[in-house]
Amino acid sequence: MEILKVDHLCKNYGSGEAMVKALQDVSFCVQKGEFVAVVGESGSGKSTLLNCIGGLDEPSSGTVCLDGRDLFSLNENRRTIFRRRNIGFIFQSFQLVPELNVEQNIVFPLLLDHQKPDAAQVEEMLEVLGLADRRRHLPSQLSGGQQQRAAIGRALISRPMLVLADEPTGNLDTKNSQDVMDLLLKASRHYRQTVLMITHNLNLTSCADRVLRVSDGVLKELGGTGR
Repeated sequence: MEILKVDHLCKNYGSGEAMVKALQDVSFCVQKGEFVAVVGESGSGKSTLLNCIGGLDEPSSGTVCLDGRDLFSLNENRRTIFRRRNIGFIFQSFQLVPELNVEQNIVFPLLLDHQKPDAAQVEEMLEVLGLADRRRHLPSQLSGGQQQRAAIGRALISRPMLVLADEPTGNLDTKNSQDVMDLLLKASRHYRQTVLMITHNLNLTSCADRVLRVSDGVLKELGGTGR
C-alpha cells in the first residue's frame, strides 16, 4: 500500500542568476511499513526534501501526497493539524522540552492535539525504548543516546502514518549511533511504522529496506540493501 507519493517536486531559493535549485524534479513513492534511507552530502538537498515532505517548507512546484492527501492543497492551519496527527519528527538536536521529564516529552504531541494519553500505551513505549527507569528524568539528566530515545518515543506515540528522521544520530558517538539505529528499527517494526530517514553516513543504511541518494537536488534510487 502506497503511503507517500512525491511527484515532480522542485524547490528553488532566490531568483535570476542567484537562484539555487535545491530540489530538481524529485519523484518517488514509499510503501506502508517501509524503512527508507535518503543519503547525500551536506548541501545536497536532502534536508530540504525532508522539510517539504513534512509540510514544513513549501515546494516551488510538484506535489507531496500522504495517504492520498495533497499536503499543499491544505491551508496552513489545516496542514499544521494534519502534520501533527499524521507525521512524527525525529531531529538531530533532539528538541526535547527541557522543563518536561521523559514521559511528559513523549506524550506532549498527544496533549497538543487535546488527546488523553493511554497509560498502557505509554508504559509499553517506555519499555520498548528502555526508558522505564528514566521516566521522571529531565533531558539534562540524560545521556545523548537516552535523549534521542525519548525523541523517538515522542515521534511514535501518536502512531503517525509517517516518521521523518533528520540525521537522528548526528550528535551521537559511534556506539550510541548504532544503539539508536537498532532501536529505531525495532520500534518501527514493532509499531509497523513507515520511516524516511536522511543521513550522510552510509554505514547507517544497512537497516533500510531501500536507499535513495540526493546529489545537487537530484534524487536517484540506489535500490534495496538486501536486509
